[in-house]
Amino acid sequence: GLPRLPLPLALLAAPAGAEGGTGADGEVKIEVLHLPEVCSPKSKKGDLLNAHYDGFLASDGSKFYCSRTQNEGHPKWFVLGVGQVIKGLDIAMMNMCPGEKRKVIIPPSLAYGQQGYAQGKIPPNATLIFEIELYAVNKGPRSVEAFNQIDKDSDKKLSAIEISQYLKEEFARDGKKRHPSVHDEILADIFKKNDHDGDGFISAREYNVYQHDEL
Repeated sequence: GLPRLPLPLALLAAPAGAEGGTGADGEVKIEVLHLPEVCSPKSKKGDLLNAHYDGFLASDGSKFYCSRTQNEGHPKWFVLGVGQVIKGLDIAMMNMCPGEKRKVIIPPSLAYGQQGYAQGKIPPNATLIFEIELYAVNKGPRSVEAFNQIDKDSDKKLSAIEISQYLKEEFARDGKKRHPSVHDEILADIFKKNDHDGDGFISAREYNVYQHDEL
């Protein structure tokens, strides 16, 4: 695996189109517990979300996860719809607005399936319940704005020089010490996973894994 990166770099270095498995049976049941008067912007695939959520087993109501007890109680940041969370949560948090609270029921096919997740104390074929509070909806790291920020010469494609410069700027902003080889490894990995036609550039189409919404 690659070293821990600032989120835009982590997503750029992730495999393009990294989707969670689609469940053939079952659907996510959503109950809105609180809806703020102002509901904007609504979350969509590719957005960067900030949320707290608690997870319970539907079978006995026991809590298996609480984001408030993780990471010094800070809400979780993740990109919606790209498999950073289980498929059921990716579905359950679509079209959600900042300040909204939901209770969702996720079938095993859209959670951890027949395998379960022993480390998370989730048995096989478990139906899960999550109580979610969404705090923020931001443009994700693969947004048009992010692409234009990297594309210094505005030619609608990203060169190795442009991405190298972006890596250096992100590393400087991040402030963490890294071995010089890390830069080259990440740059090579980005092109391996995103330059699909092998022309030495990452086009807007190759960069934007969020333009097709399958949900």
